[in-house]
Amino acid sequence: MAFSDSAEELKHLQHCMRDLVSVLALPAVWSGQEPRQIVTTFHDGLMATLNLDFLYTRVKIETDGEPIEILRTAPPYAATQTAGKIRHALDERFGDDPRKWPAEVPNRLGGTEASLLSMRLGHEGEIGIVVAGSERADFPTQSERLLLGVAANQVTVGLQQARLLSEQKRIADELERRVAGRTASLAAANEELRTEIAERRIVEGRLLKSEGLLKASESKLRRVIDTIPSLSWCNLPDGPNEFLSKGWHDYTGLSPEEAHGWGWTAAFHPEDLPPLMNRWKELLISGVPGQIEARLRRHDGVYRWFLIQVAPLCDETGKIVRWYGTSTDIEDRKRAEDAVLANERNLGLIISTMPVLAWSARADGNVDFFNQRWLDFTGLSLTDARDWGWAKVFHPDDLGIVNEYWQSRIASGEPGEIEARLRRFDGSYRWFLFRANPLRNESGAVIKWYGTNTDIDDRKRAEDELKRSEARYRVVIETASDAVVSIDENGLIILANPATKRIFGYNPEEIIGKPLTFLMPGAMRKLHETGFKRYLKTGVRQLNWQGTEVTALRANGEEFPAEVSFGEMTAEQRKVFTGFIRDISEKKRSEEELRNSQAELARIMRVMTIGQLTASIAHEVNQPLSGIVTNAGTCLRMLDNDPPNIEGARETARRTIRDGNRASEVITRLRALFKRKEIAAESIDLNDAAREVIALSLSELQSNRIVVRHDFADDLPAVQGDRTQLQQVILNLVHNASDAMRDIEDRPRQLVIKTESVDRKNVQLTVQDTGVGFAPDAADRLFESFYTTKDEGMGIGLSVSRSIIEAHRGRLWASSNDGPGSSFAFSIPHDYSTETT
Repeated sequence: MAFSDSAEELKHLQHCMRDLVSVLALPAVWSGQEPRQIVTTFHDGLMATLNLDFLYTRVKIETDGEPIEILRTAPPYAATQTAGKIRHALDERFGDDPRKWPAEVPNRLGGTEASLLSMRLGHEGEIGIVVAGSERADFPTQSERLLLGVAANQVTVGLQQARLLSEQKRIADELERRVAGRTASLAAANEELRTEIAERRIVEGRLLKSEGLLKASESKLRRVIDTIPSLSWCNLPDGPNEFLSKGWHDYTGLSPEEAHGWGWTAAFHPEDLPPLMNRWKELLISGVPGQIEARLRRHDGVYRWFLIQVAPLCDETGKIVRWYGTSTDIEDRKRAEDAVLANERNLGLIISTMPVLAWSARADGNVDFFNQRWLDFTGLSLTDARDWGWAKVFHPDDLGIVNEYWQSRIASGEPGEIEARLRRFDGSYRWFLFRANPLRNESGAVIKWYGTNTDIDDRKRAEDELKRSEARYRVVIETASDAVVSIDENGLIILANPATKRIFGYNPEEIIGKPLTFLMPGAMRKLHETGFKRYLKTGVRQLNWQGTEVTALRANGEEFPAEVSFGEMTAEQRKVFTGFIRDISEKKRSEEELRNSQAELARIMRVMTIGQLTASIAHEVNQPLSGIVTNAGTCLRMLDNDPPNIEGARETARRTIRDGNRASEVITRLRALFKRKEIAAESIDLNDAAREVIALSLSELQSNRIVVRHDFADDLPAVQGDRTQLQQVILNLVHNASDAMRDIEDRPRQLVIKTESVDRKNVQLTVQDTGVGFAPDAADRLFESFYTTKDEGMGIGLSVSRSIIEAHRGRLWASSNDGPGSSFAFSIPHDYSTETT
């Protein structure tokens, strides 16, 4: 069920991503709205996304204004809890200051148990707080905390932007009011100046007095300008500066002499000065009011953004006589605008980097946005894919179904999902899961659709492969010659193939639901139940179920030998054990017949060996013994003569001694019976030869309860020799080891066969047992003819084995183990032909 778990995790992740996309899309909905509208939209989106019982928000935009309080409750919850009760319960429980409320705590509100999750709006909660409540026991989950946190951050940014826009509007209105007032003052001053000039023209005699009045007016005008709370200035018609307000000099730190003429340009940022001068030249040429933004250096060297607004002053003929302007600090506004742009870029980056293809559509179903991942995958441009252009990338077989389903979602206004194939930019099609969710306004009408396309092609392929694998598995199970049985953790049979009818005599449906012990004789049932329970509890196998021979029970009550192999797997979050059961009755009968044949053959070989030995001894010893008898009779006759033939008797005695020596030599030459003058040499792998001997002797060893273990060298060189003779030696050593352990009861009966390359020329084979061993002084005598340590032994086997090994230019020896038992080993050259040359 690992695949099912992955599917559930993927489904949960996709659900979370869908909710996150919905939350991240909220700023686009409330962009440009008033604070109350922003909070209302925030409530609409979050109530549906988090499935809340109520959502309470308290925000304060204006410092001296009244806070905005909005409470939204779900219909079932509102039926028992009124808004007044909820507000009163919150204040009574936590106090009047929401910023001190705990982030998460279970509370009883209005007599019901509800879990609360609160989020402060703003760094220290200066903007307000939002409280979500639900009667669900698991509320809030980790994903709900994340979604509420992201939504709180989004609404905080939206409210900050709304507050900033409101402040900017208020400042702009105030600035316009002040500029209008100052403009009116300037106009009045100009009018006064014109009056004074007219009076000067009328009364030339009062010229000096008029000039004094003019200078007084200019001084007064300068004082008026200096009192304006912005940086004000006056330039000549061709552009150079004539006058800068005291505030301008104080801010920049430049003296009137330094800023006079074109010296004021030194206070602007080098990057902003070229566009500023170009714009100033355009205004000088056009003669119309205008504005530009640029950074102005403060007296401490810090640059801040300013809005520079300029307007011309004309005389009665319309000729420009002065340019007047103000520079207003907009650094905070620029930072706010940059923050908004950064948020928009971050939002776009998040949507474009999400591991799904995302899109949005208008209420009528026309798609108006695709993220970059969608465009990169399909190879379409945003222009080509908009509205219904996306349809061209769907598989022709799926397009009609998708179009019909999308129309049904638009008509019903309900979310939905569907699977279809989407064409990649390279022309290949992949399966995708298409999800669409509506965004509704306060009245419940759909105002936007948001959707994601998730690549499920690998999952679809895995599902198809799983289906094919299950089909193949069913074919194998159904056609298997062995009985295939599956049991659950309770030991009950949950599956059986048709072969159970042939082996057990039961139809599969007859044994499904019954315990596995139903197929066992009574003696095995208790052993199986104990071992199975112990394994489920500890996880440690008490019985070896891989190729184990057991006794099974047929439907007719007949017991038969069976070979069982069981394996464990997990399916649907539970353990399942599947076993293969093979009837080995015929195999057992064949093995028994083979053992009988081997025993008979060994008996015949012993009889033949004794017969050959007896015939050889009789033939070889008969002649010297006959000579000894004949010479002894002749000697007696010669001594009985009168006179005795002493010289003849002496010669006859010498011949008797000669024949006695010949008899001794016969005994020496008896070893020739166990040697072959010529060996049928062939290339032999001692590992393979030893494996064949083990297979031949396995039944006898198992009947004697002997555990066989081999340690064969992987890179063992081949040897040259007679395969039959060498296997006869190995077989003799194995049988001797088995006989040595026959009466051992106080320790494991273990036989080890080991091969190794001992040097550059020789290969060694060792047979080690844990039997009775032998006395240290008997090591050399073990290989003498007719010497034996067995009660029924003949003392021929090891002697013959040594003769065979020596004929292969090797040697055979015995040694005692460090522990119980003994070891017999022989070594022979790699290349026999080279050694005998």
